[in-house]
Amino acid sequence: MRKIIFTVLGILLIVVSIFLAGYIIDSKKTFKPKSEKVVKTVFTEVVENGTVPIVVSANGNLTAKQRVELFAEVQGVFKKGSKLFKEGQTFRRGETIINIDADEYAASVQSAKSNLFNQLTAVMPDLRLDYPDIYPKWQEYLANFDMSKSTPALPQMGSEKEKFFISGRGILTSYYNVKNLEQRLAKYRITAPFSGVLTETLVTEGTLVRSGQKLGEFINPEVYELEVAISKRYTDLLKVGESVELTNLDDNSTYKGKVTRINGSIDQLTQTVNAYIEVEDGNLREGMYLEADLDAKKEENAIEVDRGLLLEGNKIFVVRDSVLDVIDVEPVYFSDKRVVLKKVPDGVTIVSKPISGAYTGMSVKIYGEQPENTKG
Repeated sequence: MRKIIFTVLGILLIVVSIFLAGYIIDSKKTFKPKSEKVVKTVFTEVVENGTVPIVVSANGNLTAKQRVELFAEVQGVFKKGSKLFKEGQTFRRGETIINIDADEYAASVQSAKSNLFNQLTAVMPDLRLDYPDIYPKWQEYLANFDMSKSTPALPQMGSEKEKFFISGRGILTSYYNVKNLEQRLAKYRITAPFSGVLTETLVTEGTLVRSGQKLGEFINPEVYELEVAISKRYTDLLKVGESVELTNLDDNSTYKGKVTRINGSIDQLTQTVNAYIEVEDGNLREGMYLEADLDAKKEENAIEVDRGLLLEGNKIFVVRDSVLDVIDVEPVYFSDKRVVLKKVPDGVTIVSKPISGAYTGMSVKIYGEQPENTKG
């Protein structure tokens, strides 16, 4: 009897467990809500083709247009001048920058001039007797001969007899020897070829300067040049005299310059051509890093858009009846962030900002009211 009771209870327990499990399973069923179609909002603009200026960007460091490297052509002690030979020191045109002690050499020049004067004096009696017609001009030359000044040019010799006579007395040789010495004497004093400033000094007063030694650098701080490398495909677009806007990336200050020279050869390694931009401004300094925007040309019947809008295969998205579509375009110029396009029909509504996950046939909603038509 006990076995029968346990058997019935077991069967009942199994049945109750089955029903309870079914109830629990049914109670955990969730109903998925019907997904709604998401329509993205896009920014657009209506195309109106126009004239797009193509601006080629380049960069480089400023260098002084007028620059002189100072070298010694003679040997001697660097004498102290009216101004210190230090970096940042300014000199006016013609002012002495470097003065090397030339007392010993100057004495040899005076000796050579004295020898020339003696030779001229010695031939005067013969000139007076044999060539009385040319005697006056040589007498005048001798009278104006000043040992403390540069040797004047010899009188013009009008006949072969006069040339033979003067040359035969060794006067021509002595004269050109003196002029050669005077030219070398002038090298002991280096003057400023233009008004400017010292940017490098390698010697100090009292130093023994040797021939061929570099002494420093001197520049004109008013006019600078910027050398920029331009891709060869844009070289035929550049012209001498084109205006250029230069930007200092540190403080966004801008300067106006112009293209003054374009190199006639292409760098074989970089396939670029160097263009030189002249700029004048009191705030500029040599070595300053600037970015140049060169107006290369103007592209007619074109538009300019964000570079991210151009799709693979030279296509862009357009909106037709709230649905995305693509059209073929012709890109004519790329910059870092923008691209110039042609063959985009007027009046077409194009996407003006990139859309993530966009595809042809995608339903979209145009953001707000359409802005004013934008020229390319």
